[in-house]
Amino acid sequence: MTSSSPMVLTVLLFASLTGLLVLAPRSSPLPPAKEEEVAGPVVVGDGKGGGGGRGGGVGGEDDDLALFRRATLDAGESPAAPKVAFLFLTNSDLTFAPLWERFFEGHGDRINVYVHADPAARLRLPPTRSFRGRFVAAKPTKRADATLIAAARRLLAAALVDDAANAYFALLSQHCVPVHSFRRLYAALFPPKEAHHHRLPSYIEVLAGEPQMASRYVARGEDAMLPEVPFDRFRVGSQFFTLARRHAVLVVGERRLWRKFRQPCLSPNSCYPEEHYFPTLLDMADPAGVARYTLTHVNWTGSVHGHPHTYTAAEVSAELVADLRRSKNNTYDYMFARKFSPDCLGPLMDIADTVLFND
Repeated sequence: MTSSSPMVLTVLLFASLTGLLVLAPRSSPLPPAKEEEVAGPVVVGDGKGGGGGRGGGVGGEDDDLALFRRATLDAGESPAAPKVAFLFLTNSDLTFAPLWERFFEGHGDRINVYVHADPAARLRLPPTRSFRGRFVAAKPTKRADATLIAAARRLLAAALVDDAANAYFALLSQHCVPVHSFRRLYAALFPPKEAHHHRLPSYIEVLAGEPQMASRYVARGEDAMLPEVPFDRFRVGSQFFTLARRHAVLVVGERRLWRKFRQPCLSPNSCYPEEHYFPTLLDMADPAGVARYTLTHVNWTGSVHGHPHTYTAAEVSAELVADLRRSKNNTYDYMFARKFSPDCLGPLMDIADTVLFND
């Protein structure tokens, strides 16, 4: 009897520990706050778009920084079957979601969708399949403000963390529409390997010497951008871009220029940080790695209060689509276009198969 006691005790001890392990999660669950600290912010959500996080605003970036750290740590080259991440920055309904759904049709294994919706926005139209559950934790945004830079960085970081196959990241608005088929876009972004002998470029507009550059440069104060950004390195470009993965990682991990561009403007009418931060950063960091033009067409003819021309339903036609596709020098095609009013959805859907995606 005494010789078998240690064995009996061992069996009883093992059984007790097993019982504790089984019951422990039910009796003492892990507090949600601790779980968030370990895992970091949620990347995508249920489509309600809200979620300001702990930081709040541009200044408090605790939750953003946790996401950015994950994005830079997990970053690597995308695999052999690359995907395109479509990043929608919105403060109103996703009116053109059905058109984008038609654009994505048959290519679900090559796309991912992410939406940053201003928490104040009340999205009335239910998102379609590709948009459902693809909302990132969002914070308030304001035009001509560094909050738009923060939102774009948040989208990039979420997409980097969510899927390692995301190789390109196209920033779009709720007013953007595709003007070519997905097949054409994919072929342009990922040409045959023998057709290129260098890393894939980013498609971002980078301009120097534009009117009002001087007033925009000093919008935060005479020397506010120095020494990091001298005036001769200051650039301007479209807010909407398509970045290669390595540049998305660069943007998410960058702190030095961000500290400059996030400063409040003394002259708001001359301050459009969302049009300067990205082209300035990429032109300073990798000037040979960017195409220096955007894939999103915009018409500034007759702009009002800094807003581009807004197309209406009466303007939608095959001729308009042909015009929107062509660059000024005919050296490349635009793949997307803005700015379209909500009443354009019906006419665009009518010509989706015969014109928009028939290329």
